[in-house]
Amino acid sequence: MSSASTDAHSSSRPGAAEAPHGVPGWLVALLAVASGMTVANLYYAQPLLSTLSDVFHTGTATAGTLITLTQVGYVIGMLFLVPLGDRLEKRNLIAVMLTVTTLSLLAAGLAVNFPMLLIASLVSGATSVVAQILVPFAASLAPDHARGRIVGRVMSGLLTGILLSRTLSGLVSDLAGWRVVFLGSAVLMAVLAVALRAALPRHAPTTTLPYPEVLRSTFRMVRTHPALVRRGLYQAAMFAAFSAFWTTVSFVLTGPRFHYSSIGVGVFALVGAAGAAVAPFAGRWADRGLVRPVTGIAFAVAALAFALAGFGGHSVVLLALAAILVDMAVQTSLILGQHTVYQLDPAARARLNSAFIAMFFAGGAAGSQLGSAVFHAGGWTALSVLGAALALAALLYWSTERRGGAAAAR
Repeated sequence: MSSASTDAHSSSRPGAAEAPHGVPGWLVALLAVASGMTVANLYYAQPLLSTLSDVFHTGTATAGTLITLTQVGYVIGMLFLVPLGDRLEKRNLIAVMLTVTTLSLLAAGLAVNFPMLLIASLVSGATSVVAQILVPFAASLAPDHARGRIVGRVMSGLLTGILLSRTLSGLVSDLAGWRVVFLGSAVLMAVLAVALRAALPRHAPTTTLPYPEVLRSTFRMVRTHPALVRRGLYQAAMFAAFSAFWTTVSFVLTGPRFHYSSIGVGVFALVGAAGAAVAPFAGRWADRGLVRPVTGIAFAVAALAFALAGFGGHSVVLLALAAILVDMAVQTSLILGQHTVYQLDPAARARLNSAFIAMFFAGGAAGSQLGSAVFHAGGWTALSVLGAALALAALLYWSTERRGGAAAAR
């Protein structure tokens, strides 16, 4: 679908003509909320593992496979479903995927045994990649001069969903039981399916390639776009540091120094949500051509955050400040990366996003495992050193980037 036809559709809606960036503010807000709500499905189970272990009479290690399978489902969805965003009409694709998500969450909430819960979580994880179709959708709607700002606002919703999901899950489970967490999310996904189907403009496919060729072209992009690989590696290092921090900080907070309860840990996670406020600013910096310098600053801030975290083992204030800085740095580098990647090929944004997100989620998974191992071997100080080393490695790699690289990519 041409941009002209998309704009014509948008302008027919109330308030669209007054939109300063060509996209109505209400639509940007809807995309942000939808992205946050769908990606939150990946994290709802994390605070519930102890409860689920008791309910289904499984060991803690077996219960942990629930998180693993949910993440595996997400990777499967990134590789095999997100590229469909270039091949199929996006509005209908999003509605169908959210319908499947709704059914899988209903199955999870009504699960009578643990294997049923595992299968439902695998499916819901795969279809929750709707968030990664909505972000390039927003990029396609936005004019070139405002793309960074629009994507930044949508990403702020997505990242807020990640940060608040654990807190919300823990609170709802304590008040109403673990099944209500999944059933409530199923209701939200059903509402989203209807709302997005009604609100989104039609967006025709950008390629007529057969599905197998679409998948092959996704992997070819990794070879043909060096900027995609570079930004993917940047974000893999940053998301590894992010995951290492949030995977292990709960051990510090519940330990002998602070004695936080599980709800207290969830409330602490709210602190990190303050970092989401940087997302719109990062989008503006991208639009102003400041991608390269601000990327370097983000890496330096992340390294500084872990230095503060190293001293935070005895101060919750320092831990909170470190959490905010880590989240701000990771979100800034993510939005700058997406701004760069989306410019590589406007007709293949879904496939580019698929490769980009898959790379940095792999880094996040590695960071969770490595962070846990390092923490248990060397404590919080060793974890802080690991996080700072990941950020400094990204900074060192950034120093090899040619100053004209971003302009050449455009």
